Amino acid sequence: MSTQETQPVEQPAPPAKPASPPAPVKELPKFEKSIADKIEGKFGAKIKVEFVKPLRIRIKTPKEEVLAVAKFLRDEMHYDHAESVTGVDYPAEKEIEVVYHLGSYTDPELANHVLTLATRAPREENPNPGSDSTRLPSLRDIFYSVEFHERECFEMLGVYFEGHPDNRRLLLPEDWADLPPMRKDFKIKGR
Repeated sequence: MSTQETQPVEQPAPPAKPASPPAPVKELPKFEKSIADKIEGKFGAKIKVEFVKPLRIRIKTPKEEVLAVAKFLRDEMHYDHAESVTGVDYPAEKEIEVVYHLGSYTDPELANHVLTLATRAPREENPNPGSDSTRLPSLRDIFYSVEFHERECFEMLGVYFEGHPDNRRLLLPEDWADLPPMRKDFKIKGR
């Protein structure tokens, strides 16, 4: 009996895939980009423009700069009121972010625009008004419309707004003794 050795047959290399064309560079909306450029021109590295979209701009700034940036947005860029204020708890990063959505009643070009101004503060584990709780400067003297929104962030997230004339409960009972209910580590009793 004879055995034949078989040589492996070389397979031709698969044809190279044609190089895909580079993704088209999305052009930013000119009007919104011009606003973002003015803000960057004023504050440079003190702010970060996180996105520019049609009718939307998001800017992030350290808490030490938030008052100066807010005054500039009001006085020079004509964003004259805060439409809303909210907060986001980032327990893994040990921070709480407060987000102001700003608009304009007085400048018709900005009527449909929303500029988001975000800042963060260190997240204290056991916030209460008498402790070194999470603190941010209040924007109430710049945008009067934040008065109740900052109070809500105060009680729901434990953010104490320095300079706010009325840091007291708005929605929760006065004798609330638990964590702020929008903190991610808040647990409903009995569950």
